This record gives sequence, structure tokens and C-alpha cells, in this order.
Amino acid sequence: MSDKIIITIGREFGSGGREIGIELSKKLNIPFYDKEILAEAAKKSGFSQEVFERHDEKPTSSFLYSLAVGVNNFTHSYQKPLTLEIYLAQFDTIKKLASEGSGIFIGRCSDYILNDEPDALHVFVRSDMEKKVERVMERYSVEADIAEEMCKRHDKDRSLYYNYYANVKWGDSRHYDLCLNSGKLGIQKSVDLIIDCL
Repeated sequence: MSDKIIITIGREFGSGGREIGIELSKKLNIPFYDKEILAEAAKKSGFSQEVFERHDEKPTSSFLYSLAVGVNNFTHSYQKPLTLEIYLAQFDTIKKLASEGSGIFIGRCSDYILNDEPDALHVFVRSDMEKKVERVMERYSVEADIAEEMCKRHDKDRSLYYNYYANVKWGDSRHYDLCLNSGKLGIQKSVDLIIDCL
């Protein structure tokens, strides 16, 4: 195994993908990057971290709309839409962190951004709705119907965001090295399987 370990984790909302990443980070003793990507990108870009959090894995407008809002009516010059600038700042941050050493990267098109990393392991974590709802109810102290709506909304946002920037389909097994159902495996067995794959 290479000295450098890069793991990217795409995940459905409520599937426990973040928890799996945290456990992997502890077991492998390598950095974990989730919201940390936003903080690092904010430092380098000049935008506040709140701007990054507000747009985090949210779908962008259509290409035509982005062009429309990017055109300055007075000069007719093109300016990059904010959503694109935020994505590019995250892109650069993920690339930089991966170039500096090992890491576990959660979401934000990291598998697509790091697809040229020769030793990277790209993982997608899903689960059945019942298990996702249970996890979201426990984590956010909400009722089942609200938890289910949160899962659907966040997954839709992540899918639209990923499909727009990555130009491939979010969750499509052909774009990952390993796809796991954490609802059946549980967090710990999922972690063990990923380590076995390494």
C-alpha cells in the first residue's frame, strides 16, 4: 500500500457517511476533511466561511441563468457567478490538501476532483430510507416525516450539485470503487470493509 492514503466519500443524507469518515480518520490516523474544506477555501478565497456554508453542496442555477447573472449590464462583461467561484475555491482547496498528503474527503465532488489520484479509493455510502430517517431523527431531534423530507431534500440538492459540476451522475456505481449500504452493514462494518479495500 502507498504511504499516501486518499479516500473520498460520497454519501446520501442520513447514511452515516460522515461518521464512517470520522472513524476511518481515527483508525488510519489521517486527516478528515468535511466542513474543514469550507474553512480552508474561505481563507484562501476572500469570501467568508458563512458564504461557503450557505452554498455548501447546493444546486447551482442553470447554465443560462448563471450566464445571465454573470453579465454586468453596464459593461456587458462576463463575471463568474458566485456559486462557480465557491466551487472553484473548494476545487483548489481539495486539490491542494490531497497534494500535501493523506486525507479523507467528504462529498463536494471530491471523487471527481481527485479522479487523477492514482491511489485514491472512491466510496459511495447509501442506506434504505427507514435507517436514514432513524439516524436523522436521532441526530436532529425531529419527527419521522420531517426527517424523511430532510433526507429527500438534501439528497436532491447533492445530486443536482454533483451532476452539474462533475458532469457525471451522483451515486452511479460506475464512478466509485466501492458502494456500501450502511443500513445493512452498519458503521463499523462499513469502516472495516473500506480498510480491507485499501
